[in-house]
Parts: sequence; C-alpha cells; structure tokens
Amino acid sequence: MAAVAATPLDSGFKFSYMRRGKAAAATTTKEGEQPATPTENVVHPYENSIKTLATVDTVEEFWSVYDYLKRPNTLPTTTDYHFFRSHIKPTWEDKGNEKGGKWIIRLPKGLASRYFEEILLAIIGNQVPGVTPDEICGVVISIRYSEDILGIWNKTADREVIGLLRDAIKKVLQLPPQASMEYKPHQTSIQDKSSFRNTQVWKPKSAEGRERSDSRGEPTPRRSSGSAWTDERKKSRGDKSSWR
Repeated sequence: MAAVAATPLDSGFKFSYMRRGKAAAATTTKEGEQPATPTENVVHPYENSIKTLATVDTVEEFWSVYDYLKRPNTLPTTTDYHFFRSHIKPTWEDKGNEKGGKWIIRLPKGLASRYFEEILLAIIGNQVPGVTPDEICGVVISIRYSEDILGIWNKTADREVIGLLRDAIKKVLQLPPQASMEYKPHQTSIQDKSSFRNTQVWKPKSAEGRERSDSRGEPTPRRSSGSAWTDERKKSRGDKSSWR
C-alpha cells in the first residue's frame, strides 16, 4: 500500500516558549519589556531564554506536535508561547520583523486557548484574507495575571497593510463587536523597550461614538468585560480532523 504523501505548509514554523521570572530578571524590568540587542552579532539573554519545542514543515507534523501541546489556559502565569516562521526569530530586531509590528488583542481569562488555536489554523491553512501569507511572521500568546494577550506579528508596518490585517483578524477570530485592538510597530518597541505600552488603540466606530457622547465625560472602557466576550460565538469550531 502506497504511503500517503505529507501535506507541506507554505513555510516551516517553529513552536517555542519562554517563562518570565528570575531567569528573565536581567532582561526585563516591567511586564512585556524586551531590551534592544546592542549589536547584530550579540545574542541577548532575552533570546537565550526562548526555548524551542519543535519545528514543523507539514500539516501532519503540526498536528503531531499541537495535539500534545499544553493549552495556553493551563500554562503558568507569565508564560509565552511563540509560533513563528522557522526563519524568523520572535524578536523585534530580527530582519523579518524589524520593519513590521504587531496587532494586540487583550483577552479575558479563559479564552486564550480558543483564540490561539483559531489563529494558528488560519495561518497554516492560508485562511487570512486580504494579505499575502508571508505577511504574518508569527503569533505570541502571553499568559498574564488578570488577562491574556494575543499578538499577531506582521512584517510591514504600513497603514494600508495593517488595516487589511486588522479586518482579516476580526473576521477569522469572529471577535465581538465591542472588542478593541491595539497596534504597535516594532521600532517603537525598540525605542521604549516595551511590548504593550504606547500602543495605537483601534476601536469599533460604535464604541468611539459612545465614548464621545458620554455626558459625564467618562471614557468608555478600552476593553470589554469577560462576560461580553464569553456570550459571543457559541458555534463550535471547525473539525480539525479535516487537516489530518
């Protein structure tokens, strides 16, 4: 019986993780900070703290790793998962990232596993409409105390491109209407040495209108409550067996 041919991905991808704590104390002073690499030839301790789990080149290899991967919801606080194209490091200064940035979605606790899985499947299946497949460099899910943070990294911090990517992410993840998103170019991160501060916040027009019309002068909260997210999207996800 002939062997079934493997289904290649459009590029190799690498699963990796890091745990922020005592080992990262020398490289971070506030949550999400990543000091810039002094020179191109020096490997920064931040980069050394990233541990590779596996590299996958086919759909079958992806599932052989993902099926046994601990889900983000079960990870200890201050743990990050990375899923990047194998030739791109999950650092701001990498040649594949330096001219780009990332979209940031702050998730109520309990939703990290769902959204991480759905964006991974969209990426490996080339199901992110409006942008070329190689525009997305990788994904980071960051497990934190009061919320979890999903970051989708792209290679071009161009207004038109990031607008198309924003719309694609909202469609792929079926984000609730009230969900806000934030964008931050990596060059800004290099300058302020932070992942999540000084971001450009994008809100749905309806939310912006409510904020302007608030007679008390109190801004609408930037992020929705957990219940508002949880009530959305009770449809089941697609059957992943179709990828096997």
